[in-house]
Amino acid sequence: MKTQNLISYIEDGKLDDKLLDIYLDESRLAYQRDRYIKAIKNYENTFKSYPGYDDDVCIINAPGRTEVGGNHTDHQQGHVLTAAINIDIIAIVAKNSDGINVKSEGYNNMITFSPDDTAFNKAELGSSLAMIKGVLAGVKMNGFEIGGFNAYIASDVLNGSGLSSSASFETVIGNIISYLYNDGKIDAMAIATIGQYAENIYFGKPCGLMDQMACSFGSMCHIDFKIAGSPKIDRMDFDIDAQGYSLCITDTKGNHADLTPEYAAVPSEMKEIAAEFRKGVLVNVPETEVIKAIPSLREKHGDRAVLRALHFYEENKRVIKEVDALKNNDFATFLETVKESGNSSFKYLQNVYTNHDIRNQGISLALCISETLLGKDGGVCRVHGGGFAGTIQAFVRNDKVEEYKKALDAVFGEGSCAILKIRKYGGMKIDI
Repeated sequence: MKTQNLISYIEDGKLDDKLLDIYLDESRLAYQRDRYIKAIKNYENTFKSYPGYDDDVCIINAPGRTEVGGNHTDHQQGHVLTAAINIDIIAIVAKNSDGINVKSEGYNNMITFSPDDTAFNKAELGSSLAMIKGVLAGVKMNGFEIGGFNAYIASDVLNGSGLSSSASFETVIGNIISYLYNDGKIDAMAIATIGQYAENIYFGKPCGLMDQMACSFGSMCHIDFKIAGSPKIDRMDFDIDAQGYSLCITDTKGNHADLTPEYAAVPSEMKEIAAEFRKGVLVNVPETEVIKAIPSLREKHGDRAVLRALHFYEENKRVIKEVDALKNNDFATFLETVKESGNSSFKYLQNVYTNHDIRNQGISLALCISETLLGKDGGVCRVHGGGFAGTIQAFVRNDKVEEYKKALDAVFGEGSCAILKIRKYGGMKIDI
């Protein structure tokens, strides 16, 4: 649809039903309407002077994600329970035969390159350019077409917030190429694996596949990664609101600079233990064998590696317990298991703060405040995502939510605590 027609369409409320279907929050409908209109206008202002400008655009979006269960289990081919959430990245996009131009809201620089230039470049590691190139390279490797486009991107998934801004970004780029050049035929699994490839190889972060799958598939999903390259996914419908609870994520605003070695050490140490049994990952090593070998393992690899391995086994069991509890409508057991997961992450996985910066322990502080506020029956909390800095997750009883948000915002800044919904859609093109 032409940009001016699309703006009028949204202003007239004709997109409202779709926006409610996606975001599930009527109180933020006006915000989403204004957000989309602003992005369209910014697309016009950004690209109208560019060669090959086209005002016949489409809207692509992809959600952030929350890890409900399975803290650092995916890279060992274990189980995870994850969910797409109702904050996302949106892209206003159109074909451009002259090349690829991507402008992200809040950033001064335009990313510009030719679709013929998708070779890995070590100098681009850690950049958005690397992610985009990696996705395009992955699309080509999978036998699909690529081409040029103009895209204006606006994100509510803040960088470093633990809600997978990078996976959401990769999913948006994958869907742009799918809908512009492949008639929407690149499926959710392919887009997820292409996103992981881009992040591992081109961006340089050794992540598992969980984030990309959550952003690509949507909904709440139980994922079993045991068979390498062929994860099993079970999409679940569960209404947390109906249980009288809300999902809250608090960004503690920790500094993620120089934390890549901390993240990388977790899978690395787990794999060191697996290698002692001539296996690549822990899922293929019986827990009993690791327990029997603890004396020699700790001598060779240290106590932390052993503790992280033992966390994996118990966390893997907890995911299955959480899934069974939700399927049986046993929310009390689910909450107790979330709490157990948090305790294990803190004590055994040890990803709540970094020993290289002991003065800054925002996640620990947020967990302490949360447990004090929530007490025994107000909800539960845990570290969220990779850890070391970033976010915590809490399931908070609805009558405690206002008090909880106010307290966390007072410490970490206004808007730090977000009350989220689980969204049923993954990466998508919004049909007008």
